[in-house]
Amino acid sequence: MQTHPVDHELVQAAAHVARTRCRGDNHTMAAAARARDGRIITAVNAYHFTGGPCAELVLIGAAAAQGAYELETVVAVGDRDRGVVPPCGRCRQVLLDYFPALKVIVGNDDHIRTVLITELLPETYVWADHQLDAG
Repeated sequence: MQTHPVDHELVQAAAHVARTRCRGDNHTMAAAARARDGRIITAVNAYHFTGGPCAELVLIGAAAAQGAYELETVVAVGDRDRGVVPPCGRCRQVLLDYFPALKVIVGNDDHIRTVLITELLPETYVWADHQLDAG
């Protein structure tokens, strides 16, 4: 598994949002992404017993709402100082489908690292590869 430099500013942004915006059981995770233009976009999850979206999925919508359609790196951080939390399986698949070259920060406080989303889903199903060409 090849690692890439860790965007510590991104981790700090997500940790700040987790510390200051996550309250109670409705919002327990924060995510931050670096857009291709250098901006940092942040979001929190919207937990609900029906399966509300993870912070990474909310982040995709928040980024689009701000005109950031190309994300380069993403990280999620848990509230209550839980540190970096890897994306769940659903988020890994969605992130791969939206951003096939995305880098993801994973690991624990002692050893965080940046890997490609494709390395988190080896031999994955790529949705775009199975769409029929219109026409």
